[in-house]
Amino acid sequence: MTGDDLDLALLVGSVVLLVAIAAVRLAVGSGLPTLLLYLGLGLLLGEDALGFDFDDAELARALGYAALVLILAEGGLTTSWRSIRPVVPAAAVLATLGTAVSVLVVGGAAHVLLDVGWRDALLIGAVLSPTDSAAVFSVLRRVPLPPRIAGLLEAESGFNDAPVVIVVVALAGVSSAPSWYELLALIGYELAVGAVVGLAVGFAGGWGVRRIALPSSGLYPLAVLALCVTAYGAAAVVHASGFLAVYLSALVLGNVRLPHRPATRGFVEGVAWLAQIGLFVMLGLLATPSELGPSIVPALGIGLVLLVVARPLSVVVSLAPFGTRRGAAHGASALEEQGAGRGWRFPTTWRERGLLSWAGLRGAVPVVLATVPADKDVFNLVFVLVVVFTVVQAPTLPAVVRRLRLTEGGAAQTLDIESSPLTRLDADLLQVHVAPGSRLAGVEVFELSLPEGAAVTLVVRGGDAFVPAPSTPLRVGDDLILVATDAVRRDVERRLRAVSTGGRLADWHTPRPRPRRPRRPRR
Repeated sequence: MTGDDLDLALLVGSVVLLVAIAAVRLAVGSGLPTLLLYLGLGLLLGEDALGFDFDDAELARALGYAALVLILAEGGLTTSWRSIRPVVPAAAVLATLGTAVSVLVVGGAAHVLLDVGWRDALLIGAVLSPTDSAAVFSVLRRVPLPPRIAGLLEAESGFNDAPVVIVVVALAGVSSAPSWYELLALIGYELAVGAVVGLAVGFAGGWGVRRIALPSSGLYPLAVLALCVTAYGAAAVVHASGFLAVYLSALVLGNVRLPHRPATRGFVEGVAWLAQIGLFVMLGLLATPSELGPSIVPALGIGLVLLVVARPLSVVVSLAPFGTRRGAAHGASALEEQGAGRGWRFPTTWRERGLLSWAGLRGAVPVVLATVPADKDVFNLVFVLVVVFTVVQAPTLPAVVRRLRLTEGGAAQTLDIESSPLTRLDADLLQVHVAPGSRLAGVEVFELSLPEGAAVTLVVRGGDAFVPAPSTPLRVGDDLILVATDAVRRDVERRLRAVSTGGRLADWHTPRPRPRRPRRPRR
């Protein structure tokens, strides 16, 4: 590549990125996921329109895997462990048993409708079976879902990429399909080792990041993202599931006491947006619109089976062991939501199962996996199916939520707490923003009931900073500056989040945290 080629590539790339960023606003207003706009942008740049020729499926698969690593890292880092902890067993079953049910049903439909052999049919079923993390994280977080259902969908989309990739590669990468017990053994090994690697990197990395004093706050987000990619690479080197490793390591890192956590979260969200834009534009470039016509009817047939039969059946079968409860989740209190998912049990209503069936969005993952068999017909089929059924499902999801009366209205937003270590004082500086919907608004400072060793030292309101009195009421838009010793910092965060959700009387509804032994000061 010459210097002139590089200049042109930078110009085109920056213009495409700016157009894609501007398209986000259009997507938010229309209810469509941004992936459709990015795919359309790729098609516009492709050989049938502006003439950019890109047909390297192997390169697309490699770049697609890299983008999925970043998207899964963002998903794990921005997922609250408290919100998904009660649903992890159900999500794990839905991501494994539910995926197997979907593969078999869609594979059977492909065998009949497309008149292909069982191996190719099951390969198509495996490619189409996973819900897409990019679509789920971007669409569902804008829909006011009950926390238990949103957490289940997020956890499922984070978990199910790993087993599906194993199945697709196993079916497409060998001359003869593996036996069922060989495939199960391979899946068990890759998932188990991938989970161990991901958790180990997450906990070890979190321990190290909390204790190292980096000279610049901008290095912390880079370190966290590098740890997530390290988990993927370490798992892949030992032939384990890198996708599960990166998601679990990011989940651990996103829920430990990281310095500058909101800054880290903002950085990885930006990186994930860049990965999504590049991924979908590239997949749009890889598709050829003039060749998609013959795939429309087969895609509609397979898609209807997936939407109406395979996904609902996988949800019903997977959640059956966890029980059924009567009534809808609408209007359930926080305690009821927490109690409904206590232990391994996660009883769901039929309305919730209906929502879970409709919210199984497909997106980047199936299209990327469609490049593995190196079969253009499979790629075209999956591409058309994803586009058509994303247009059907995503914009109608809010209406389905309202129709099923599962809307979670008036829920407080998650409270972000920025922290900076004061290493020489063995304390932390915390910054808290009172967002709309937070029940911190109206609470007086003394009503926060912070533990001894913590205090609100400054309030920034409307650009003006002042030292609050005990009777100073907090308002929406306030930024609080607190100092907390290392021994009580977790209790401070727990108390602030409780008040943000439950108001000044939060302690009447939730038990106060047990006192913890003070930690020895660091030398």
